[in-house]
Amino acid sequence: MAHTMMRSMKSGVAHTAPRHIQLNPCLTPRPIIQRCPAVATQSTSTSTTSTSVSARLPSSHLESSVKALEQLKASAVNRYATETKNSIIAMGLTIHNAPVELREKLAVPEAEWPRAIEELCSYPHIEEAAVLSTCNRMELYVVAVSWHRGVREVEEWLSKSSGVPLDELRPYLFLLRDRDATHHLLRVSGGLDSLVMGEGQILAQVKQVYKVGQNANGFGRQLNGLFKQAITAGKRVRSETSISTGSVSVSSAAVELAQLKLPSHNWADAKVCIIGAGKMSTLLVKHLLSKGCNQVTILNRSLPRAQALQEEFPDMAMDIRLMPDLMQCVQDSDVVFAASGSEELLIHAEDIVNMPRRSDAVGGVRRFVDISVPRNIAPNICAEQHAGIVYNVDDLKEVVVANKEARAAAAAEAEVLLKEEQRSFEAWRDSLETVPTIKALRAKAEAIRAAEFEKALSRLGEGMSKKQMKAVEELSKGIVNKLLHGPMTALRCDGTDPDAVGQTLANMEALERMFELSQMQATAAAARK
Repeated sequence: MAHTMMRSMKSGVAHTAPRHIQLNPCLTPRPIIQRCPAVATQSTSTSTTSTSVSARLPSSHLESSVKALEQLKASAVNRYATETKNSIIAMGLTIHNAPVELREKLAVPEAEWPRAIEELCSYPHIEEAAVLSTCNRMELYVVAVSWHRGVREVEEWLSKSSGVPLDELRPYLFLLRDRDATHHLLRVSGGLDSLVMGEGQILAQVKQVYKVGQNANGFGRQLNGLFKQAITAGKRVRSETSISTGSVSVSSAAVELAQLKLPSHNWADAKVCIIGAGKMSTLLVKHLLSKGCNQVTILNRSLPRAQALQEEFPDMAMDIRLMPDLMQCVQDSDVVFAASGSEELLIHAEDIVNMPRRSDAVGGVRRFVDISVPRNIAPNICAEQHAGIVYNVDDLKEVVVANKEARAAAAAEAEVLLKEEQRSFEAWRDSLETVPTIKALRAKAEAIRAAEFEKALSRLGEGMSKKQMKAVEELSKGIVNKLLHGPMTALRCDGTDPDAVGQTLANMEALERMFELSQMQATAAAARK
């Protein structure tokens, strides 16, 4: 890896992605999976053909990365020739391509999101970061100043934080860049990438990422704008299409699966227990009630949350218990749903091996439906040895195929809306490019004005009063401001109109050429070193 890195850093364009690994737009991350292991190798093979930059590189990975970053920031003479615009990268794994056994190892609890963001942004090439970790996916979104180095650093963090070797992790990872990455997040927020198409809980989770990010160092301007756009897109999809009609959550699919597996398909024959009293459990109770189940046992670590759940559903008879009663409740139940926030297994195979057999009305076995990630119920429980059958979130696919087919037309409508939202975000992001040019143009004009003012003062001699000197200075500032008004207006854009943004960027490029602003910025950056 060190040899590959040194070859990449000798390239004057180490931060650009070679043309042959540009990612094509896609609806899901799946087509990109096999490309991920090859990114670093392909990048460096192309970079060796670029113009060399004479630099004596340190041997350590960290020092060489930091030095490469400084070279990357200072070496660009023309931003359009060297593509200094940073990249938005999405990387992670989902229920579509990674088993729950792997997803639970990479899962990051919400309380740990700020720490994860801070750790990711401590890498030299990552400027912003966000974490979206749910029962169906674990995704990272980062803004990287160098495309392939940013990818490497995200991979390193994923492997380090999960303890999974990178060569075992890579086959399951998806990797998306810029338009593909932003489109993916919009689809996720709209429920188009969910196991249960159109489910509403993912939008709430995307909102939570945005909320947590407001107090996290590293959730910067671009990701802030991206997640705001994703929330808007998710709301539009659900309000302007019929994609969210019917059963649209993991919890509803879990209830349907359990009912499908009951011999009589009737909840009146089964005693139900729910472990946990959070959002997932709330949805479980809601859908159980709609399917004819009117009595459940709720187990939770504390009473207040369970009592609040009881107050929310007065038509459901609830027997509220605390976690010390877990095994007794499991023994008395036919169907056990696990939806807690515990990061450890709560029920092991040996816990139920001696429990009495259930009635013939439910097939003589207990059914465990574990929709927690990490899982709460041991997967090695089997009907033959322990009189139990375990289902997890991956097993829900059995009941959502028809769901997807029924929502195909709504999904097509949603894709049209998402394209509009993506265009709006890209226009806003492009509008940010004018900020450095505006600052550089003002700085150059002020430098010229100040220098000419000093020359005028030296020629006029010391006989001028302070009032006269101030008048001359105000005159010079007024002339500069009036001359800059036209160019500054041409560079300002709110990002709402993509066509206007395109014209603004063309104006920016013209002004940078005319006033040699890129060269001035490169000279200033070199002087600061």
